[in-house]
This record gives sequence, structure tokens and C-alpha cells, in this order.
Amino acid sequence: MPNDIPDPLYYLRNFERALGWLAEHYADLLADSEHAFLTSFASLPEASRALLTRMLMRKGTLFRTSRLAYPEIGCPLAAAEPLIAAGWVDADAPLTLDALFDLSTRAELLARFPAELAGAKAARKHAWLELLRAAHADAKPYAAWHPHAHERVLHVSVAPLCERLRLMFFGNLRQDWSEFVLADLGVYQYEPVAFERSSRAFQQRIDVDVYLALYACGEMLDTLDPFDDGATFDQLLRAVETIATDNPWLATRRAKLLYRIGHHAERRRQWDTATDIYQRCTWPGARHRRIRALERAGRADDALTLALQAAYEPEGEEESQRVARMLPRLQRHAGSVCAQWTPPSPRATRSRASANTLERGVLTLARPAEPVSVEYVVLDHLSEHDAPVHYVENGLINSLFGLLCWEPVFAALPGAFFHPFQRGPADLHAPDFHAKRAALFDQCLAQLDGTGYRTTILRHFDSKAGRQSPFVFWNMLTRELLELALDCVPAAHLKLFCERLLRDIRVNRSGLPDLIRFWPRERRYELIEVKGPGDRLQDNQIRWLDYCMQHGMPVRVIDVRWADGDAGHSNAGQRCVGAGDAGDAHATEAAP
Repeated sequence: MPNDIPDPLYYLRNFERALGWLAEHYADLLADSEHAFLTSFASLPEASRALLTRMLMRKGTLFRTSRLAYPEIGCPLAAAEPLIAAGWVDADAPLTLDALFDLSTRAELLARFPAELAGAKAARKHAWLELLRAAHADAKPYAAWHPHAHERVLHVSVAPLCERLRLMFFGNLRQDWSEFVLADLGVYQYEPVAFERSSRAFQQRIDVDVYLALYACGEMLDTLDPFDDGATFDQLLRAVETIATDNPWLATRRAKLLYRIGHHAERRRQWDTATDIYQRCTWPGARHRRIRALERAGRADDALTLALQAAYEPEGEEESQRVARMLPRLQRHAGSVCAQWTPPSPRATRSRASANTLERGVLTLARPAEPVSVEYVVLDHLSEHDAPVHYVENGLINSLFGLLCWEPVFAALPGAFFHPFQRGPADLHAPDFHAKRAALFDQCLAQLDGTGYRTTILRHFDSKAGRQSPFVFWNMLTRELLELALDCVPAAHLKLFCERLLRDIRVNRSGLPDLIRFWPRERRYELIEVKGPGDRLQDNQIRWLDYCMQHGMPVRVIDVRWADGDAGHSNAGQRCVGAGDAGDAHATEAAP
């Protein structure tokens, strides 16, 4: 086929590539039925393989043949026959009334149940379902529901097996086979990583079972009503307690799920339950939530005791800041632990103090005629030819770090990369992420003691352009901005930024000031946090401002007031979207 003519079976080729990858990397963990699927799939007619792949890529497991019209496949019933013979598809599966409703239009339902729906033609489909449910409780094949229909409904009975294969390939159930298409089209580009046997997401077959069990519990949690009778919640909690694993990556997932369940218990005002969950949870922030639950339960002495422990040995800056804010209140309500508390060091109170001592000015501006973010209003006001201002928020510092430390971030270590479509390492937020790569990061940051860092950053900017990264904001970053930053931000300051990011990547990737101002002739810069009317500094912003103040890095806060005197909302229009999000979105989508 000529190169300029797209392959209509591209999705089948991609699926076959994934199956080949699984056979190569996971052969020892596959069950007999999964080995049989990989072998038998390759021997099926092309149209049958394409039809099954199409159905697997669509939502659900039930498909009407009239809705499986693909020119490259032809007659879906003919293509389905080998799949039916293999036991992977059932053309006579019993359908419940609910399933029939999902597959049918209103007109079709009215034609099928004319007498029963005669008095409720204007009602919603859900009302029809409730009206018919009692009289049609039995499941039956589509042909029994529609005796005169000239089509069939195919049930993909092999879907659970294929879902398990998808999980083993991606290491998650968030990604699907469309990742191949996006990569082929160049929408997403991924850093090539060498995959060793030790790099697999799952080292034992039971690891896959644990993931699926945790995923099912997470799905159940998402559907819980915080004000229900609690029976389902108790069932969920018991289910999670029975899940055990020695896989560090899965243990982290379990800890995060426990943290979410604890938060749900707080919403239900089950303080003792929440306290017990948080006590057994290792997810960052669980101790702070436990202190809060103890306080809400009226156990002020216990809450203060735990808060003092956290104050003297905090898990990080975030906990230190939160506990420092709680302690005065806990002391007022506690009766027996202690009457006074002296911080062990300035660390616990530093963030609160810095918000008061920081340079902070008020800027009165004319309200813009058109809706625009307040950050851009300040940017336009401050920017000069010899002192340009850029809106960067979290984008610039994260990008500089990501370009400098590209190799450590994409190091092929166990528990980091599972498949060819990862934006970043799976253990990015794990407590030992930095420790496992300490020597590699040290080599990168050592370049900041000389001039080599500039060459490394620019080389990666050119050679890695557009590749997915948890740190680099390609749509925001330009060569001009990058060179301005390298000219004006001292290497010592960049090293301080990198060191704080590595201290707690999950927390510290966000909260950086909105704007950066450069003075190229003087080779200096300043960071500016903008607050519109009614806005206030967030905790993570305060911590970054505090850090910059401690280390003599130029930073200030500008409070904007409108000249017409109306406080209004913080922004004249919508807040900028993009560089402020250092979370899980694709970096190529995160442009300001």
C-alpha cells in the first residue's frame, strides 16, 4: 500500500503490536486462556480480527450488528462467525430489560411495547424502564425481545480477558488502545525507554489481581453517597482491608485509596472510623487528616499530642505549615497535655511569618474593557522593551528542571516505566523517587556549579522537542523565553529551585509565582505573584514565597485594585489555564 494512503486497518495493526509486546514481556504471567487467545487471534481471518478489535475499542460489551458498519470489515455477522466459534463472542446472550433499553431508541421501544407505553409516550426513558421492569424481569436474547428484527446483538464475552491484557500493557486502566493512534499521528510523542524484565508493572500474576481489586474498590467509592445508610461503605472498607500486597507500587495505590476512604468517612462525620483509617494509611497528609478527625471527635488531648509529634518531626513543609496553624487552636481546647508550645525551630512558623514580611504592593489599574485574566493585565502594565514580563506560573521553573534533569526522570528503573506510552515515571510521586535516582540527579545539579547546565538545557530543548514530560510545558516554552531565563536567573537560584522540587515533587510542582520579569542588560529577574480583588495567597504559594525569601531570591506580591473602586471578582475574565497545572494532564495540552 502506498505510503500516502492510510491503512484502514491501522487499529488492528496497533492491537496486534500490543499483543506481540505482551507475549514478549509477560509470557511468564499469562494464564493458559490468555496464551490461547494470543495464539488463536493471529490465526483468525483479518475481518474477524478487525471486528473484535473495533468492539474492544468501543464502550460496553453489547453491540447491535446494524451499528457495526465498517467498510474494511464488510458484513459484521459473517466476520463474527469465527469469533462465535472461538467462544469470544455470543450472538444469543440473554439481555436484561436494562440492557435492551441501552441498545434501543425511543421509537424502537414504543414499537416493541405499544400497549404498555401507550399512556406514557411523553415520559422519559427512565420512567418507561420503571414502568416495564416488573412485567419483564427475565433476561432473554435480542431475537426474543424483537422477533421480527433482521439483526443480532453481539456480546463480547472475551472482554474481561482483554481488559486484563490492556491493564498489563499500560499498567493502568486509564489509557486505552487509542494511545497508539495518537502516537502514530504525532499528537503525542513519548521518550523511548528501555524495558527490562524488572521494569514491568506486574512481577507476579497476583499483582494484576490486586490492581483490579483496588480499581473495583475505587469505582465503588466514586459511586457512594456520603449520606447513605453506610452498609455499602462498610462493605467497601472490609474489601480494601482484605487486599494485601508486597509490591511497593501497588502498596502506594492502596494507601491513596485508604486516604480517599478516610476522607469519605469524614464527610459522613464518622470521626472514629476516619481516625482509624488514617492511622493505618501511609499516604502523605494522612497524619494531618487524623489530627483533624481527632479534633472533630472531641478528643482534643489526643489531637494535640499527635500534632506535637508532627510539629517536631514533620513529614514535609505542607504538614509543618498545616500543623502550625492548628496548634494554637488545639492548645486552647486541650486540657491536660500542655499549656504552651514552643516551636522546635523557626521551620514550623516560617511560612506564616513570610506572608507578612514579604514585599507586597497594591497596584491600582483601569478595569479592562474586554474580559482578560488579571495576570495579563499586570503583565501588560509592567512589561517594557528593556524589561519584558512573561506569564509562566509553574511552567518555566518546572520546564528548566525537566530539561536539565531529563535523563534521571526517564531512567529505566524498576517500577518506573511499564510500556511505550508513558508521559513520565509511574513512581514520580513515590517517597523514594529522588532517593532511587540520587546519583543521577546529583550529576545534573552539579552542572549548575559551572556553565555546563546551559548547554544541557538547550540541547534537550532541541532534541526532545514535543516529547511528553511531567515537567516540560512545550506549548508555553519558546527559545526566546528559555534563553532569557538562562541569561537572567543565576545558576545558584536555579539549583535552589531544583532542590526544592526534588524535596517533594507531588506538592512543590505547583504554587510558583504567576509572572517573571527580566532585565537582560543587568542579567537579573524577579518573580511576581498577582492577586486580584478578593484573592488570597494559597498555602503552596506561601511556601514557595517563603522559600524564595529565605534564600534571597527576588519575589514580591502585587495586589490589584480596580480604579473604579469595585472589588468584584479576582479576575476581569477567566483565569489563565495551562502553566498553573502541573498535575496529570499531558504537557502538550498545558499551555497558558
